Amino acid sequence: MKKKDGAIARPAMVSAGRPLKRRIMDNWQLYAMLLVPVVLTVIYKYIPMYGIQIAFRDFKASKGMWGSEWIGLEWFERFFSAPTCWRMIKNTLLLSFYSLLWGFPIPIILALMLNQLRFRRFKRATQTVLYAPHFISTMVICGMIRIFLSPSGGLINLIAGTSIDFLTESSAFRTIYIASGIWQDAGWGIIVYMATLANVDTSLYEAAKVDGASMFQRILHIDVPQLSSIMVLNLIMSAGGLMNVGFEKVWLLQTDLNKAASDVIAVYVYQQGIENAKYSYSTAVGLFNTAVNIVLLMAVNKMASKISEDTSFV
Repeated sequence: MKKKDGAIARPAMVSAGRPLKRRIMDNWQLYAMLLVPVVLTVIYKYIPMYGIQIAFRDFKASKGMWGSEWIGLEWFERFFSAPTCWRMIKNTLLLSFYSLLWGFPIPIILALMLNQLRFRRFKRATQTVLYAPHFISTMVICGMIRIFLSPSGGLINLIAGTSIDFLTESSAFRTIYIASGIWQDAGWGIIVYMATLANVDTSLYEAAKVDGASMFQRILHIDVPQLSSIMVLNLIMSAGGLMNVGFEKVWLLQTDLNKAASDVIAVYVYQQGIENAKYSYSTAVGLFNTAVNIVLLMAVNKMASKISEDTSFV
């Protein structure tokens, strides 16, 4: 019996211990397919990183990248001493955190609700209505928001019987930004969850019904555990862009009167780098933003690994 077990185990050990060159030759088609995205990633993502050094230089176009003076952390010190620095960091963190807090569970709830629908035509029509806003450009979405919130004839003011210009209210900006983001992206976000729920074994539902489980109990004990892995993965991916507040929407909805809540790092980088041509300074601010993103991503990944220790990707 031991010999038989050894005979069975030996091929696996030999297969795992094959030289790398041999494994590549055996699966060269897969490696060839992988080569294209790897090369594109290196060219467009990694090679341009050498330009990050201008964050530590007083970049002059006439002197070029290497001829510009090295000044170390001077641009970072300038950013942290700016009067609006901490306001921008606060607004960026709050907008990102609230967007994740309110926007992350909505697609899950919608997917669980749609999964319970048994009328296929109504289910497809509902999915289409929820998906549609995702295909509308950000500029058009912001134009619609301005029309809806217009103090003269806007839908919201007509319903409320008021004439308030909400876009001039700093206290309303975060609500407008987050609510419009949920409306635009929640429907698209349910696709992954719906695909996961479609693969759930129907015998589990039948067994639960026989045992007398209610619809809520079936959702809680069958659907939610099936979604847990993809939920953690989406949480990690969302945390990776926590500081990347949507620049276009903030820029298009920003006014002089709501800057107390809409002044974020992404807009500041655009203003300093594109409008004022302060390339080194804007690069330094953007690099700080990226560094914070990396730290937040590592923290969320660590937290997720403790919550789902049996998840393979954590």
